[in-house]
Amino acid sequence: MDLFSQVSEDIKNAMKAKDKVALETLRNVKKVFLEAKTAPGANDTLTDADALKLIQKLVKQGKDSAAIYVQQGRQDLADGELAQVTVLEKYLPKQMTAEELEAELKKIIEQVGASSPKDMGKVMGVASKALAGRAEGRAISETVKKLLN
Repeated sequence: MDLFSQVSEDIKNAMKAKDKVALETLRNVKKVFLEAKTAPGANDTLTDADALKLIQKLVKQGKDSAAIYVQQGRQDLADGELAQVTVLEKYLPKQMTAEELEAELKKIIEQVGASSPKDMGKVMGVASKALAGRAEGRAISETVKKLLN
């Protein structure tokens, strides 16, 4: 079952369970998926890889919004955003731990032959593709900087 179908099925389950947070979140995901499918040049298709990128984007937006709400002293709104992020994260692959990320990046740095911070672009290009979905871009970037310095 592809991700689009899975989200549609989970919307039905959320309705039956009367889970308002999951229902609202999944309806938003389905809306984003439909917009992507009907975008010019999409040929009415949405691959699972593209769907995962969209979910990752929504997770990042939710976390960023929650951080802003906390800064402004609105914990109630931050909790709502984080509840939606929790629903979305069920669709993402298991995230790597900091140790796993560092080990993978060391292999990539060795493979690319990077030795100084000047080589960060080469490493990031390979690492972003290799670790897509399993680690946040910001975490990858920070770890690469640390390893190359």
